[in-house]
Amino acid sequence: MFINIKNDDGHVAPFEKLPCSAITPKNGMAMVLSSGKLAIASDTNRPEFICVEEHGAAVTAGDLVTVVRVDEETIFETELSAAGDSLNIGDKVTIATDGLRVTATKTNGVAELVYLDDTAAGGMVQVRFPA
Repeated sequence: MFINIKNDDGHVAPFEKLPCSAITPKNGMAMVLSSGKLAIASDTNRPEFICVEEHGAAVTAGDLVTVVRVDEETIFETELSAAGDSLNIGDKVTIATDGLRVTATKTNGVAELVYLDDTAAGGMVQVRFPA
């Protein structure tokens, strides 16, 4: 999951409620708007929002879900979905298909690594999403 740990300018992102597609929103899930509804951000989709509520099952398309908007000043903590032995600070990696983690894939990456704690699968990293 993507956890907001720092904003460079100190602001606190306000909550927004937006319509969601028929998915199971998870706290910390990276999301994008697709056809006017929130969908999971994955691969090379730069997240526009991070979900801040948890559902045990899929919501009905159009249900409102609480999110915060992603900006370039926010640093998020998450984990690697696969080992990233060749990763370095400054590399940009893609988003895992679950929208909750980053991959070790650098091709067309959207999440810039700003801290690496452990490069093993499941290792903690910190990222930002530059425009």
